[in-house]
Amino acid sequence: MIRITAFTSPDLSVDNWAISSGDAWCVVGPNGSGKQFIDRLLLGQLEGDGQGSVTHELPITAISLVSFEQQQSIFERELKLAATDLLPESETATRAIDFLPTDKTNDPLLDALNLRHRLDRPYTQLSTGESRKLLIAQALLQGAKVLILDNPFDSLDHKACENLSAALKSVWETGTTIVFLLSNRSDIPQWCGALATVQNGLLTCLDDDEPAQKEQFLEALFSPTDQPDWPEQAKHLADFPHEYIIDIANASVSYGQQIVLRDLTLQLAPLEHTLITGENGAGKSTLLGLITGDNPQSYNNDVRVLGYRRGHGESIWELKQQMGIVSSELHRFYRVRCDALTVVCSGFFDSIGVYEQISEVQVNIAKQWLQAAGLREHGSAPFHTMSYGEQRLVLIARALVKSPLLLVLDEPTQGLDELNRSRILDLLTTLENRRHTTLIFVSHRQDEYLPLFKRHLHLKIPVNEDKGFK
Repeated sequence: MIRITAFTSPDLSVDNWAISSGDAWCVVGPNGSGKQFIDRLLLGQLEGDGQGSVTHELPITAISLVSFEQQQSIFERELKLAATDLLPESETATRAIDFLPTDKTNDPLLDALNLRHRLDRPYTQLSTGESRKLLIAQALLQGAKVLILDNPFDSLDHKACENLSAALKSVWETGTTIVFLLSNRSDIPQWCGALATVQNGLLTCLDDDEPAQKEQFLEALFSPTDQPDWPEQAKHLADFPHEYIIDIANASVSYGQQIVLRDLTLQLAPLEHTLITGENGAGKSTLLGLITGDNPQSYNNDVRVLGYRRGHGESIWELKQQMGIVSSELHRFYRVRCDALTVVCSGFFDSIGVYEQISEVQVNIAKQWLQAAGLREHGSAPFHTMSYGEQRLVLIARALVKSPLLLVLDEPTQGLDELNRSRILDLLTTLENRRHTTLIFVSHRQDEYLPLFKRHLHLKIPVNEDKGFK
């Protein structure tokens, strides 16, 4: 179906790779390994040196890619349409159902992907995981013969990952070829039969008959390397003057008839690091929006953050100066064209892009955090050209440059490989030891349930009299 022989380019080299009809391949590699160029190679968009060959036995149009970059491109297009139209979003937005063939809107695949109840929602109102599943459904219902999936399990809870894996296994068993591009070994589906690795721009296919060799390759792929120390922090929370850093009383959030949170009460003392879990749609991001002030309903609820009650005279910027935030929402909206160093510096101003004079001290601190994130040589790289995982590392550095008293992390390791994920989790332990900041951490991954978390808040989707949390 697709055969690649002796292909070389500045970004990726492949000696011999054959993808046959009905195959299920997993290509595993760390951030920056060259994995991001594989989809371009398979789609015939990566130019080689002319010596090797890439042979397609099917039309390029039969190959579909689902990636964060694709999701982001559609998201930006939708925002532009909304900005140039005077009609309300309800009349101009592209709904989820509009992405699907009109004769396939009752297909059982939509139920398998748990999308049926979201089909009338605008694309921009879907979560990252939901929009990814929608694009997978679109590709399959339009008849894709080869499906390339870039980290499809990111941002999905455990149950949703199992459901997506089962749905993909079903379409694979009917003859669809699937190629996974993965950053973590734990995401490899058990039913995936063929494995390749990417390291330093070289793709290596592993022999199915040599399980020990496969394990050795994978282990070497994610072996720790020496990393620079994290920069020292200047602030400490030991003398924080208030009993609670977060105090929320009986908060409820609803959109029309849809209740997202009901009667939620939460009190967190300084340094009471908290893990928040729950299935997709349970209100985790909504709760974080109440805390950060990004959800407008924080102002008609009793929400106190860092000693200030929302809507009672405090400046949102005064509070943001004491917060560091990483979220998929921030990632989606960071669309200003600038280099990585500027993105990190924007954390000093809580802005997307920088519109003020940056001091030499601030630049030096930003460079230290880029180095700490393993991106020392990427300061001048355009942010929008970096891989999704590298962009996420830059945004984490952005959240830390101002030594925030409150660090709000909504799935911060999304898109990161094993090494970088481990490094971020080690950072959280370092911050705990320095008593520098209070952590609020949203995660779907059980291997991120660290001992440092003193509270575990598990949200549930409100149903009837369910209080929305336990």
